[in-house]
Amino acid sequence: MKIVCFGDSLTRGVSFVKGRLRILKANYPTILQELYKNNNHDGSETDVEVLNKGVFNDNSDLLLNRLDKDVMKENPEFVIIGIGGNDCNFQWEEVSKNPNDTFDPIVPLERYIQNVKSIIVHIKKEGITPILLTLPPLDPVRYYENISKTFTSHISNWICKVGGIEHWHGKYNRSVNKIAEELHVMKIDVRTAIKQAGELVDLISDDGIHLTEMGYKVLGTEIYRHMVALIEGNKSNVDKLVST
Repeated sequence: MKIVCFGDSLTRGVSFVKGRLRILKANYPTILQELYKNNNHDGSETDVEVLNKGVFNDNSDLLLNRLDKDVMKENPEFVIIGIGGNDCNFQWEEVSKNPNDTFDPIVPLERYIQNVKSIIVHIKKEGITPILLTLPPLDPVRYYENISKTFTSHISNWICKVGGIEHWHGKYNRSVNKIAEELHVMKIDVRTAIKQAGELVDLISDDGIHLTEMGYKVLGTEIYRHMVALIEGNKSNVDKLVST
């Protein structure tokens, strides 16, 4: 069985460590692979291959463009889709230069929704099962601090005027819930799982958006737990996942 993990830097395993971005070996696809290797729930000898197709700074436009190359050609049974954090972000350099102007997110919400729907429809047409992840949570205070250091303090004022980055992040996350319901796609609520796993300072790295090693462990374990329920045919659990 083959599982493709398809997404952005949170799939790739990026973290902000000691003032710089790093790719962690213990990313969620690696954790998922190890959990399958170390646990054999149904007693079968079926090998599970987990592929990491996460790309730093990707958004849904770019994900759609590489769908054939990174998903269809691999011919997997399942595709785990995690995208949205870069879509709802802004071009901060432009904002810092013109803090009184109006700006749209990098991928406006309606286009984001259409992109994700297109990805799901294409995947389903090939007989592959898509699985949507909610957006992992932000730590807005540290996120503001990080981008203000990189650019200027004008950014924080602009963010407040448009409702805050968490407001935009939440809007895109809610759209994931609606897409999953509308297209009858399994959804894994990793956002809630991470929030409930402990203090965000331990789970989200210093840039306020990428996860720590502990955060990726929570992410990978939560996905594994739900995948086991799906693959083992635990209908009550699966029905609950689709409807929540």
